[in-house]
Amino acid sequence: MDALLIVMTTFPDEASAEAAIDGMLAGRLAACVQQMAPVRSSYRWQGKRETSVEVPLMIKTTAARYGALEQYIKEHHTYDVPEIAAWPATAALPAYARWVENETRGELHV
Repeated sequence: MDALLIVMTTFPDEASAEAAIDGMLAGRLAACVQQMAPVRSSYRWQGKRETSVEVPLMIKTTAARYGALEQYIKEHHTYDVPEIAAWPATAALPAYARWVENETRGELHV
């Protein structure tokens, strides 16, 4: 079984988050994407403190699809350096992990 990954990213607004979700699911880059409530992010960018409201996405995918997912996010994001962080699921219901693997097989269905 392919390793289950949880990937975190943020988008600047709900419209761009929804468009990204549509593309991720259609391209079978993710089995499930959870759009969370907007958050206020504070960070340093180009030498100064910034604050913005962002829409976080928690994406369920596999290690095999991670590279394509990362590329998709980079290509469809407005940020120069989008947040893309992934961590392995150290435990998961086997049936759920199989579902994620099955849903991320295949090619783009747009």
